[in-house]
Amino acid sequence: MSTSLLVDIFGWIGAVALLVAYALVSRKRLEGDSTLYQVLNLIGSVTLMINGFFYGAYPSGFLNVIWGSVALYTLWTVRSKPLNGSS
Repeated sequence: MSTSLLVDIFGWIGAVALLVAYALVSRKRLEGDSTLYQVLNLIGSVTLMINGFFYGAYPSGFLNVIWGSVALYTLWTVRSKPLNGSS
């Protein structure tokens, strides 16, 4: 399999992951801080980041670096919260 085909597949996986995440939150099937939503965002951003940088689409690649960073930060903060809600 050629590198460009693999990168194209990554790009499509990323696009689908982000669209599914957006649709699930928009339809109120997931909360914005849910683990699944953030994991879909992370997968989408990382695969689209690879695709963007490979093809020299640097604004898109940079956007996905930020998008993935937000997903990682949200996953970290949600997992760090005490279960009973106290500090």
